Amino acid sequence: MKEISTSSGLGGILNAFRDITKESKRITFVGTPGFCTPFAELIAYPIRDAGKEMAFVANLDSNDAKRIVFTSHGMQLAENVDAAADTVVILGGLAMPKISVDVDALNSMIGRILGDGGLTIGVCFMSIFEQTGWYDVIDFDYVIDTHTSVRVLEK
Repeated sequence: MKEISTSSGLGGILNAFRDITKESKRITFVGTPGFCTPFAELIAYPIRDAGKEMAFVANLDSNDAKRIVFTSHGMQLAENVDAAADTVVILGGLAMPKISVDVDALNSMIGRILGDGGLTIGVCFMSIFEQTGWYDVIDFDYVIDTHTSVRVLEK
């Protein structure tokens, strides 16, 4: 994969995602329940008024996809929805070793979600897709790879 841009902060992630998905009509996020769910909701927020349909699939259970909707409390999971989409977003929590997702099964599910084609986007922290060898298995069109630094302050 080649680097096409750099940025920093949360805005960098959100702006990159918004730019990459300009032409998308239906976006399905795939990630771990709990850990990835709030990231999907966060990343979906900047495109909440763009007329796109969005869904979240926990782990590899595409039959239990939930619609992502804008509410007075931000982006939230709602009723069940068909996972089929023209864009699939794979969240990095799936690649964490403790999760043990079968990457070949994930790749098959991506094919079912996208049908005849579409975009595959990865969103991860600290190069987890690269570290786990997923670049060799999943045909990502784009990856938003974020590295964070943390400061904890005390009075």
